[in-house]
Amino acid sequence: MAGIVVIGAGMGAMATAARLAVAGHRVTVYERAATYGGSVGRFERDGFVFDTGPGLLRLPAVYRDLFVKTGKEPLERSVRLDQVEPASRHLFADGTDVRLPNTSRAGVVSALDAALGAGAGERWAAFLGRARDAWDRSRRPLLEEPLWPDWQVLGRDPYPAVRQRRLLRGARQAATLAEIGAWELADPRLAALLDGHALAYGLDPRRAPASAAVLPYLEQTFGSWYVRGGMRELARAVYERCLARRVEFRFGAEVVGVVEKDGAAAGIELADGTVAAADHVVAGIAPGRLVARDPDGDGDVRPRGPGGGDGGPPPGRFTVLLALRGARDPEAAHRTVVHSPDGSAEAADVFAGRTAAVPTVTVTRPDDPATRPDEGHEAVTLTATVPAHGRVDWSDAALRERYADVLARRAGAVLPGLAERLIRREVRTPADTEAQTGAAGGSVPPPALAGASGGFLYPANATRLSGLYRAGGWAHPGGGLAHAGMSGALVAGLIVEGAEFRGSR
Repeated sequence: MAGIVVIGAGMGAMATAARLAVAGHRVTVYERAATYGGSVGRFERDGFVFDTGPGLLRLPAVYRDLFVKTGKEPLERSVRLDQVEPASRHLFADGTDVRLPNTSRAGVVSALDAALGAGAGERWAAFLGRARDAWDRSRRPLLEEPLWPDWQVLGRDPYPAVRQRRLLRGARQAATLAEIGAWELADPRLAALLDGHALAYGLDPRRAPASAAVLPYLEQTFGSWYVRGGMRELARAVYERCLARRVEFRFGAEVVGVVEKDGAAAGIELADGTVAAADHVVAGIAPGRLVARDPDGDGDVRPRGPGGGDGGPPPGRFTVLLALRGARDPEAAHRTVVHSPDGSAEAADVFAGRTAAVPTVTVTRPDDPATRPDEGHEAVTLTATVPAHGRVDWSDAALRERYADVLARRAGAVLPGLAERLIRREVRTPADTEAQTGAAGGSVPPPALAGASGGFLYPANATRLSGLYRAGGWAHPGGGLAHAGMSGALVAGLIVEGAEFRGSR
């Protein structure tokens, strides 16, 4: 039975801890903050409750598997999962309004044909068919196995782009998500729908490889799920599962270094000078600043994870929490995306370190009594993708309020009479995310993607420093609730079974 230290209490780190504890190891989690969950946060005031991180769960099978593998009680005994219907509503710049049903390919085709014109649904369906091929080709090596030493094989894009012949010019095939929208979907609203998926994950559609097509495929195939009481309830359930498996947690304990002995990780050092010995160390944060040398060793070329469009850090989230008087409209969609009239200009601004003048705004209106003081009030969240803190000074109070006004004006199409209904609003920026989670600049890691010569892959879960492992959004297979849970399974497998571990089958 090994003694294992886990740095951080984010979702990937806790998923790792629970699996290792079930395997018989002594696991202690050290977290710099006062609570668990990482970016899966909650804000409460006067009976209003808001998620400050992810608002929906995709691929719930990842957490169902975690609960099955770590005990006899299923996930649904700890939380209630509601499938969101419709999955999303979309408002485009030309006034087009479409509601897309959850996990119904035929329903999506019908809705798009009705709103955008005959043929739009079939073009989208044909695109999703190619996205399914990309998913089938990349799913296991990208998500269910540790990153191969020969990770360059994932540098080839698995998306089967349509070869388009052109008169007097050579044939062309889409290599990026934006090119899929322009060349294969052939409708600016379908292109905006596709680009919106990328931007919501913090990806630049002009640079994201065509394989990013798997993101809308996953949403429309496996569905969007809301955790009753807010997504923080999922974090609570995972934390309590860890406690039930005798994982120890030390909050307010900042780790400042990984102790090395004889070329291997041998424990951690805390800010107060305390040293905790361990047989293995799992970093739920980027471990580079905690070790004396590059954990990948020798300066060799290894995946580092996607950055911004000009090499800067990935973007973050700007969130406005609205406490409103008046009952929620029973016809309101849980999630409405108000698309920018110029997605290309928006991406150019965000990934160059500027705030977009007319951003895409996601309006979240959960039909959940636990989020409001009574039926005469409503809790609404507005979200936009913005540059990381440092590229924009999100500590500037005046800027925060001005940009909150921008989002509120954009949301007016969904929330008529917002000014009259407003009781108060709270603003959360990448600066707040950085303070809460320790993520540099408050960046939010996007999921890993195949293609682009490996430029959208993350560092492997096993490092070149023996005994040191990575879990969570900044390690393989990247960001997002589901991907973080997958990283926990991979790290636990590597520690329990050794370097020969190749994923569960």
